[in-house]
Amino acid sequence: MFERITTYLAEQFDFPKDSLHWDTTFKSLQLDSMDMVEMMMDMEEELGVDFGQNDMAELTTIGELADYIEKKLNEG
Repeated sequence: MFERITTYLAEQFDFPKDSLHWDTTFKSLQLDSMDMVEMMMDMEEELGVDFGQNDMAELTTIGELADYIEKKLNEG
């Protein structure tokens, strides 16, 4: 899942993929709330994962997002 997220971020926001790590924060990438909503909607569509209303606000790193999605996929 981490690989999928870093590929998405590299393609969608033009980040160098080798600069994205497990503990990279979305704040350090300067992603605003609109960017986060766009990413959440894309992930929901691509993976079939439903994010709770406040879930993205609580996820601060790429690794946390990867763990969250893995957990959601395993639940359902």
